[in-house]
Amino acid sequence: MKSSVRTLAIVNGGGDAPGLNPVIRAIVRSSIYEHNMRVIGIRNGFDGLIWPEGAKEMTEETVSGILPRGGTILGTTNRGNPFAYITTENGQEVVHDYSDLCMDNARRLGIEAMIVIGGDGTQHIARDFSRRGVNIVGVPKTIDNDLDATEVTFGFDTALVIATEAIDRLHTTAESHHRVMLIELMGRDAGWIALHAGIAGGAHIILVPEIPFSFEAVCDAVRARELRGKHFSIIVVAEGVKLPADDPQGKPIPPVGPGGVANVIADILREMLRKEIRVTVLGHVQRGGSPTPFDRILGTRFGVAATDLVAKGQFGRMVCLKAGKMASVSLDEALEKMKFIEPGCEIVHAARAVGATFGDSE
Repeated sequence: MKSSVRTLAIVNGGGDAPGLNPVIRAIVRSSIYEHNMRVIGIRNGFDGLIWPEGAKEMTEETVSGILPRGGTILGTTNRGNPFAYITTENGQEVVHDYSDLCMDNARRLGIEAMIVIGGDGTQHIARDFSRRGVNIVGVPKTIDNDLDATEVTFGFDTALVIATEAIDRLHTTAESHHRVMLIELMGRDAGWIALHAGIAGGAHIILVPEIPFSFEAVCDAVRARELRGKHFSIIVVAEGVKLPADDPQGKPIPPVGPGGVANVIADILREMLRKEIRVTVLGHVQRGGSPTPFDRILGTRFGVAATDLVAKGQFGRMVCLKAGKMASVSLDEALEKMKFIEPGCEIVHAARAVGATFGDSE
């Protein structure tokens, strides 16, 4: 199919995710092989349209060998909304609207359409450009798997495999030393990685943002295991878990960000259980390294589907996975709601049924 679009651009924004390079590769190769389109790679997210000097044409050679590579060959940034770009001038924060500049620079580069790869924040920017008449197709990207419009996002499977392997490794040392071990996983607003990895890794307690927990319930679960002769426990903590307002002594718990929440929980549990407790914060390990075969395939499918939408002139849409097949939704629909864990959903029931607890009263 020959497209009426002669030149398209690839922009990726937000955090990196395993599978980004397979998406980029698929867009470039399908554009060349299927649609006779040129592809311009935009460096470092939308910053590359504000300062377009690094933009370059991408060829088959450009994407050679990147299928198994993590990260993104284009670079990315999770700061820099061109509609509200924050700079510091004379010691003061100043907000600029660089959207017109981005559109002007895109025209100078001969760009007629853009494929924007990113999560919620990046797709909001894509939608805003689409509303201004820019030909946009979105590709969902988040290891958190919290976009409701698609069944799964690339990067989630890789993060899940890494997290599960880490839990497996903690099991042996926790059991050997009779310890309680906490592992903090990514998931600022939604606890999908913690939930899935917790089940796959056989965690005993899973703490996620969507299900409020109490320290007393967590301690009860640990003690109940000890009464059954199990003198170790694995606690999986999503980084965005909501801490109770006060500790068991009634002292306020100060706000804590990602990377610190499991340590706060561990400090309180040490006092309550009088046990040795260790903490592992997996952090960015979950989003680095080579993507799994699943994420390579899903990224390739997303990239091809997005390129096909450009070729058909179907703009203002985001590709997605529905019932195992490629589909698309409007950017407005894509951003309508996030995907959170329902406390009564089937997968939570399955976790409870095999003995896991969520630190709540159920």
